[in-house]
Amino acid sequence: MKDIYTTKEWAALKERVRERKQEGQKLVFTNGCFDVIHPGHEALLAFARKQGGICVLGMNSDSSVKKLKGADRPVNSEEKRAQDLLKTGYVDAIVIFDEDTPQELVDFLEPEILIKGDDYRFETIVGAPEVLARGGKVLVFKKVPGYSTTEILHKEKINIETNRG
Repeated sequence: MKDIYTTKEWAALKERVRERKQEGQKLVFTNGCFDVIHPGHEALLAFARKQGGICVLGMNSDSSVKKLKGADRPVNSEEKRAQDLLKTGYVDAIVIFDEDTPQELVDFLEPEILIKGDDYRFETIVGAPEVLARGGKVLVFKKVPGYSTTEILHKEKINIETNRG
């Protein structure tokens, strides 16, 4: 069974989700860049898994990450990021999207549970109004302090520059 879907394969993923929903499972959805997988990401994914059902992660494509984070990102390719995320065992499927936000993907897949980290205010969570309007839940995950890809990369850059001198 396929675990990584591109934008062109959304229909195949929706069919897989539909089948699982017919078995009584709910769709749990979260999204992000997941450029450098760290314990904060793993805690979020473990939380998503605990919600039950099929856990689908929307992952920004390389071009989307570059637009959002800058020319020096992503550090890891979308293929590597997707494979690393699947290895955590928390995610059933990953769908790579090119857009800046997962709005179109959330509208298409219609998750019953939408999860984002608490670096987002409830009012700014993409897809939240639509999920709530369908009777679903939007959960805000309390992030693990000290773990941010941007902070990790910044510290690494400082360490490299310090050790050169």
